[in-house]
Amino acid sequence: MAKTDFNHLQAFLLVARERSFTRAALQLGVSQSALSHTIRGLEARLGVRLLARTTRGVTPTEAGERLFASLSSHYEGIEAGLALLNEGRDKPAGTVRISTHDHAARMVLWPKLSPLLKQYPDIKLELNINYGLIDIVAERYDAGVRLGDQVAKDMIAVRISPDVRMVVVASPTYLQGRALPQTPQDLASHQCINMRLPTYDHVSPWEFMQDGRTFELRLDGQCIFSTTPQKLQAALDGHGFAYVPEDLAAPHVAAGQLRRVLDEWSATFAGYHLYYPSRRQASPAFALVLDALRA
Repeated sequence: MAKTDFNHLQAFLLVARERSFTRAALQLGVSQSALSHTIRGLEARLGVRLLARTTRGVTPTEAGERLFASLSSHYEGIEAGLALLNEGRDKPAGTVRISTHDHAARMVLWPKLSPLLKQYPDIKLELNINYGLIDIVAERYDAGVRLGDQVAKDMIAVRISPDVRMVVVASPTYLQGRALPQTPQDLASHQCINMRLPTYDHVSPWEFMQDGRTFELRLDGQCIFSTTPQKLQAALDGHGFAYVPEDLAAPHVAAGQLRRVLDEWSATFAGYHLYYPSRRQASPAFALVLDALRA
């Protein structure tokens, strides 16, 4: 078989990843027709169809998926190796992509990385707010941020925050004329502001602690949200009790806008960890991000 042009393999990888000839052509700086011709030539030389083209887009065939999986790690290694050549530069550059969720982004990542971005203007940061436990390797993120007990065992994990304590809060407006709950079970007679995570079909239970042991309660209410800020806002607006991270509620508690209850039952979770695949060779930009978060 004739030698395959590595530029053609790179073109295939880009189309397969983007699921679009249009987006891939824009990134490569070529016309869509030229890119399509390149892929057809590659398929002809390999003697197998790699991409299925439909009116809705492009998807890899079974053979294409195998080739994509095989080539991706090699090209990532090449890109990482080339990035290492920049270690001696005065201005590290590149994009660092991190999957996280809003609480970690607001309270941990941004306060530590905002000064770094000002110091290194050639570094770009992409924070993807995502409550699902996604595969960061398959989705091509440099790292993810999750609570310590949610990190996969095959990842390198670096702790970047203290433990996260949850608190039950409600506004004085909601509490007016209502009896304060004395135990978590008393919340069943109140409006409770819930969250539904994309990883699960059901509404997330509230987790409490008693004598060092945890237990869960499923509580009901008018409001169900998919992110923490909306839960907090609903509590501020008087729609019931919310279970939120302590540091998010603290300013509103101090201002008298929220009142804490059931403190002796509140659960504490392992702090946030930045995790990333062990096989990945860190770029200078990622190394700076890691150092900033570890500090």
